[in-house]
Amino acid sequence: MTAALLSQSVKAEEAEMQANHPYVGLWVTEDSYIRHELLPNGRYIEARGTRERAYEGRYQVTGTHIDYWDDTGFTADGDFIDGVLHHAGMIFHRGRRAGKP
Repeated sequence: MTAALLSQSVKAEEAEMQANHPYVGLWVTEDSYIRHELLPNGRYIEARGTRERAYEGRYQVTGTHIDYWDDTGFTADGDFIDGVLHHAGMIFHRGRRAGKP
């Protein structure tokens, strides 16, 4: 019983740490055409244009490096440099979609 409670406590702490991770949230290209939403549970949703869920998968951040594993088997990576995500030759900034407050 004690081990189960300890395990739950550790999982809760990990979830809280992920939710407060500085990279969790929405990342968008300058024109907002491609949008990555990094969820606190280690999953991401990539939108492209009007396709709100063009790709989905999981991600892992190690330091300032991010690895992506798409649910279809595609893999990619990127790096956060000075508050900017560099991924697959694209530049993503923190933010909201164009035209949204």
